[in-house]
Order: sequence, then structure tokens, then C-alpha cells
Amino acid sequence: MSNKWKLYEIKEDKLIRKNKTCPKCGDGVFLADHGDRLSCGKCEYTESKKK
Repeated sequence: MSNKWKLYEIKEDKLIRKNKTCPKCGDGVFLADHGDRLSCGKCEYTESKKK
């Protein structure tokens, strides 16, 4: 069973994405949160979190 529904929220008849999307892949591809960084599993884009 897929857990994709956990990445969205419905608020006042609007669909809200909870995670940041990948700037290279575009809408529908989310960046995974690994604590100290965000990364895309599709294109391997990585973004460090600021402390």
C-alpha cells in the first residue's frame, strides 16, 4: 500500500503539498527529508538544510 496520501493535506477545499518539490523534476516529485538534508530519489538532487 502506498503512503503518498501522507504528503498532501486538504484545507478549505484546497490541496496542500506538505513536502518541498524537486526543482529539477518538477511537480509531483517530492524531496525526502533526511534530517540534515533534502534529497530527490529520482534525479539524486540534494539540498543541505541550514543550521
